[in-house]
Amino acid sequence: MNENISRIVWIYAISLILLGVIGYFVTGLQSVTALIPAFFGIVVLLILLVFGRVTKPKVTLWILIVFSLIGFIATVKGVPKVFELLQGIEMQRPAAVISQTIMTGLSILTSIVLIVKSKIIKK
Repeated sequence: MNENISRIVWIYAISLILLGVIGYFVTGLQSVTALIPAFFGIVVLLILLVFGRVTKPKVTLWILIVFSLIGFIATVKGVPKVFELLQGIEMQRPAAVISQTIMTGLSILTSIVLIVKSKIIKK
């Protein structure tokens, strides 16, 4: 797999892992669901490490694109809530709203970059 693409995926995965671990500590180690981004990041790393070596790079790239789009779709519902949070409206789980918004941004950004890179590889 292209070294630039691998680096992008590593940054995405490590960012998600850090987001999950930091979120878990911010919630006082009480909410295991705060670790969801970390689990997602671990799966992304496994996809890169396993499929990146045994399949064609383009197949791995598209698997990673689909997975990052799933990350976007799964978390985008938290984005409108962050605007309410910024207005001072109380939320039940503000850390979850912030975490979802960050994961949404990371996932869509990664999806776009990987799609652009896949077009460059085709040329």
